Amino acid sequence: MSSRVSAAIDAAHAEGRGAFVGYLPAGFPDVATSIEAAVALAEAGADVIELGPPYSDPVMDGLVIQEATQTALANGFRMRDLFTIIREVTARTDVPILVMTYWNLVEQYGVDRYADDLVAAGGAGLITPDITPDAGEAWIAASERTGLDRVFLAAPTSSDERLQMIVEASTGFVYTVSTMGITGERAQLDAAARGLVERLRSFGAQHACVGIGISNAEQVAGVVDYADGAIVGTALVKALRDGGVDGLSTLARELSAGTAHRA
Repeated sequence: MSSRVSAAIDAAHAEGRGAFVGYLPAGFPDVATSIEAAVALAEAGADVIELGPPYSDPVMDGLVIQEATQTALANGFRMRDLFTIIREVTARTDVPILVMTYWNLVEQYGVDRYADDLVAAGGAGLITPDITPDAGEAWIAASERTGLDRVFLAAPTSSDERLQMIVEASTGFVYTVSTMGITGERAQLDAAARGLVERLRSFGAQHACVGIGISNAEQVAGVVDYADGAIVGTALVKALRDGGVDGLSTLARELSAGTAHRA
């Protein structure tokens, strides 16, 4: 089955630019605003949208996203709302939606049930940051059956053997990460991500998108110089928190403009 996410990245490349992948917490600050925010993100130039369902113990998220997800939970978010949000957004835009989720949420829901409900809602696949391909047999089988994309994460510390496994198991793109750091370490982080993308390419990765604390158009431009796309999360969540949907749209347009600098 063809990958909607790959197709979106290829379409961006055909226009001579990198892909802009934007993350938002599902249900933040509430379900209705979350829908409008995702639609606005698509209209502002996002090629792929990541939605993260809130989780009661978001140990892998930064403070801004932790606070946003806690707000969503406090405002009554339930798992069924995730599929409602995706259904409403996909009715208004063709931009593919990936769910970035802790694996425990999928397992508790039921892997096949989750996959089927995601397909029914119009979702494109899952990003699973806390499982690796060798621990994800049930998800790989479900995604093969349904045609959903499965995006696994790769880090500079990953062995060559693990990178090859990640490349072979991933569809859509490989989520390329580097250790987060302060602003002064930016050049070092970029070098680590650039090297990781080169390694992934050597193992046959068709698409590698980088997320390493990217927050402005200049940083987006730097990333798409060597990667297929730039992933922005925290900066968009802050823009939505501080400026509402209009603030989010303004930042998203600026970030999208940065993708035109693809080498």
